[in-house]
Amino acid sequence: MDRQGDEMSTSQDTVRAYHERSKHQLRRYAAGPETLDWDAQPDPFRRWAGSPLTTLPLVAASIRTTWSGLHGDVAPRGISRETIGALFELSFGLTAWKQLGPDRWALRANPSSGNLHPTEAYLLAAQVSDLEDGLYHYAPKEHALELRTPLVASIPNSAPQLWIGLSSISWREAWKYGERAFRYCQLDTGHALGALRYAAATLGWQARVVTIISHTELAALLGLDRKMDFGTAEAEEPEVLIQVGPHLPQPLVVPRGWTNTDRWQGRANRLDAHPMYRWPVIDEVAVATRDAGGASEADGTPGPGRSAPVTDKADRPAAELILQRRSAQHFEPAAAMSLDAFLRIVESLLPGPGLPWDTMPSAPLVHAVIYAHRVDGLAPGAYVLPRSASGADLLSGALTAGRAWEAVSQVPPGIPLQRLAAPSRLAETLRTLSCHQAIARDACFAVSLVAEVDTAFSGSPSGYRQLFRECGLIGQVLYLSAEAEGYRGTGIGCYFDDAVHEFLGLADQRLQVLYHFTVGMPLSDTRISLEPPYADRSPITAPHDALAP
Repeated sequence: MDRQGDEMSTSQDTVRAYHERSKHQLRRYAAGPETLDWDAQPDPFRRWAGSPLTTLPLVAASIRTTWSGLHGDVAPRGISRETIGALFELSFGLTAWKQLGPDRWALRANPSSGNLHPTEAYLLAAQVSDLEDGLYHYAPKEHALELRTPLVASIPNSAPQLWIGLSSISWREAWKYGERAFRYCQLDTGHALGALRYAAATLGWQARVVTIISHTELAALLGLDRKMDFGTAEAEEPEVLIQVGPHLPQPLVVPRGWTNTDRWQGRANRLDAHPMYRWPVIDEVAVATRDAGGASEADGTPGPGRSAPVTDKADRPAAELILQRRSAQHFEPAAAMSLDAFLRIVESLLPGPGLPWDTMPSAPLVHAVIYAHRVDGLAPGAYVLPRSASGADLLSGALTAGRAWEAVSQVPPGIPLQRLAAPSRLAETLRTLSCHQAIARDACFAVSLVAEVDTAFSGSPSGYRQLFRECGLIGQVLYLSAEAEGYRGTGIGCYFDDAVHEFLGLADQRLQVLYHFTVGMPLSDTRISLEPPYADRSPITAPHDALAP
């Protein structure tokens, strides 16, 4: 084996070892903090002190694109400071403030494990008429852009061009979740990709991951390799670069060498001055899964996509549904879901050439096992939803319960949902398997997302990140599809890995459960007050010229 092969084998061993040690077991949880000081929680907002601030307008309420219209032909808006403001407001902006007693916390358009938000967003903007060419950090609390550095003088192509770079601050998750935090950072990256893709769709834009840029190049482009700018502040791990706009080129443009290395501005703030724990295994798996770049771009020509299932809320503005999305904390245990609503949500999980799967167009490697608790007209039980033909073959061979697969007469053609089993006390079992969380029992249905781990590893250890990101993207679809049906979702990163595998009959390591999700009718906590996200600013609610097609 050559040196490169040796390094890949070592990295794969590192990743597999991390995955095993970060599993929760019925008799023990993965390594994490023994205590939490909630008064010393890490600062949820990164700022770059000394970077000039450009306020973005609040214009999302002016976008009238309907939920069903997202999946059709939306007339593209031009690139301007107003549309950039809408893009960030609907993907990474604040959606509300909550308060209970002395505690006050923000909610955002992109969901996050424990509402800890490890994901940071950067904007690379060129040739936008009312915005200086440069690399910016998005500050969600202020809904503003912090200029980190202007771009070099000669930028090719006179048309406006935009990229969004995402990074992770693992300490935000590790502070609460310990060694399992790397998993959650990758899930959050997938959710962020989904949030960005839906936000772009409201403007008639596309959003696609640039796959041919390496980790090292991305770190340099975003200034995340500049240790002098971080000082003692927590480092950021580069994740992905996404090109965004109304008419993306094919292949995508890679902005190599565009940032001005002589004019960087700002120093990162410290999020936690007194960390109590260290989790070196997170850095080890991060290094082992970094992308070397060079992957060829998949065909990004937008296809017709899958039509949005018709609901009674299909004509509501998509921006309204996006901004009202919340993670349910409790479900009404007696609530049921109609079969039609259930099937529309299930259908939204099937991959296709359009929204949101065109964000990172690749063969689906994650499949769903759906536990129906209370769906009218559907017998309670476990159902399997393969998301590819090869996945169906793998699942049927790996799931020992696969011999009992049955067609479901109520399911229309085109939705490959099959009955897997009808275990007794399913809801209580799911509660136990999901770290004893009642939301897994009280939901109308729950989901285990099962990933083809060996298939992902056949290319590169970076495939480990991709699996979690695909799970997060599916989770974002579940969040918004549930919202569109009048229900609410909750992602569950805490579950007993091998106990779930045993429950499903997974006899080997080819398939691993990487995420749980629940959908049901939310119960509101009346003790918690809700405030608007930017109460000191006036949003634009009337149609705005800059947002016109």
